[in-house]
Amino acid sequence: MADFGEILRNIGDFGSFQKITLFALCFPNLILPFHFSSVFFIQSDPERHCNTDWILRADPNLTTDEQLNLTLPREEDGTFSRCRMFVPVDRNISYIREYGLNETTGCQNGWVYTNTMYTATIVTDFDLVCDQANLLEVAQAVLMAGILVGCLVFGPFAESFGRKRAAQIPVIVMLIFTVTTGLCPSFPLYLVSQFMLGIGYGGYRLNGVILATEWIGVSKRSWGSCVTQIFGAVGQCILAGMVYFIRDWRLAQLITAAPLVVVAIYIWFIPESARWLLGRGRTEEAKQLLLKVAAINKRTVPVSLLDKIVVKETEKKGGIIILMQSSVLRKYFLTIILAWFSLNVTYYCLSFNVGNFGLDIFLTQLMFGLTELPAHILCIWLLEALGRKVSLMGTLLAGGVLCMLILAFSQGNAVAVTTLATSGRFFINWAGSICNVYVQELFPTSFRQTASGLGSIASRAGGLLSPLLNMLAIFHWSIPIVVFSSLTLISGGLSFLLPETRRKELPDSTDEAEGNRNKRIVTKQNEPNTHLYRKSTKL
Repeated sequence: MADFGEILRNIGDFGSFQKITLFALCFPNLILPFHFSSVFFIQSDPERHCNTDWILRADPNLTTDEQLNLTLPREEDGTFSRCRMFVPVDRNISYIREYGLNETTGCQNGWVYTNTMYTATIVTDFDLVCDQANLLEVAQAVLMAGILVGCLVFGPFAESFGRKRAAQIPVIVMLIFTVTTGLCPSFPLYLVSQFMLGIGYGGYRLNGVILATEWIGVSKRSWGSCVTQIFGAVGQCILAGMVYFIRDWRLAQLITAAPLVVVAIYIWFIPESARWLLGRGRTEEAKQLLLKVAAINKRTVPVSLLDKIVVKETEKKGGIIILMQSSVLRKYFLTIILAWFSLNVTYYCLSFNVGNFGLDIFLTQLMFGLTELPAHILCIWLLEALGRKVSLMGTLLAGGVLCMLILAFSQGNAVAVTTLATSGRFFINWAGSICNVYVQELFPTSFRQTASGLGSIASRAGGLLSPLLNMLAIFHWSIPIVVFSSLTLISGGLSFLLPETRRKELPDSTDEAEGNRNKRIVTKQNEPNTHLYRKSTKL
């Protein structure tokens, strides 16, 4: 009886087909970071004063200085109030000059923004300042909530309807709501659009990497996750450059939609996962697809080899029931999702604070992206050299320690704080790539997608909580750092409970997953066959 891994080695486990598919599925990750532009580049506390043009009805020839002196109260340091104004009165300008105004109120007609870093942001367009300033964290949380819901919806969806559909639909959702976000006239509509955009984001991030990984053989399996992350890191760098030159969040949204149009076209030509087809009993479809893949990879497949896989792949489907029945798999699952949750809390707490470290926000964002690149490139090699377990423990513990060291420096030491934050984020990113690979190797085929989906839900829950955790800084700036650093250190220590999965085939049954999966690669000579399927170049 042959398993799917053996068939994959025969048709080519990392041939031309896998490389093309991997690139096609990874390319959207170049664009995904752009969706955070409206909540990253915001200048949360811009220079401003209340709009007091009401006084120009009394005297349209007032200079700007005269207008501000007559209509705005001053703070204790002598500067004009940024959130208060004098109550408008129906008097002539002589009366106002002679007697002045005393009663104050909040800004009634919006704000006038000065010396801003950007042409337009959600802060200036929707007036998220003064008593509305906390709505910025709400905007960040809503986007992360959408990503969480996307994982929750499209994880089970992929089990029932296939990896292909679960990757295609989110791309269309992202395209539609990327455009609507850029056109939103009000903040409530912006939140709805961002939530829907997040659903598409979460669904694609989850299923794109699964679809790519299930076509790649064991020797290159880590490429599926790591190359995806590399594209994301390049996207982070491009994001910094794009916003630096554009500086208008609406225009940035519309520019983001342009490459998504290309993705929305070619995504329909990506083939389904043959492993999923076999698991659903759709044997003939899987056979035809495997033959086409073999043809693209310039390989031939024996008839008997394809026939042998059928019984094993349709053996059993259990989904979440498997987790409830197996204490071993429960231990693995809880450990890996805690790690995933912790690293995402840390990652997004640092990312949402990109403008608060003291250095130029564009430089900091560029550093974030550039440091991600070596993390993911090194990950490909170190996962094979050191293994999954040691790599995950090491990166989580190192990231947690570096983030905790931020407490040793004052907030005014921008260079030290930025260096430690960037270094900690480097290891956290590294750990994220490892989790993406690890979660697919720990569980059997019938539970793999569900495990990945639930893991992604836990990770997105971490992202959802991160802006709320950052709000605790109003009590003391160290509270968020202590919390997310401690979570990372704890999850790094608990990773010791996980088994090593390096150079082992993906488990197809619960027994293989529970037995520490001693099913290693076995290189066999193909059985002599006089009857071979002929190659077909159609896909």
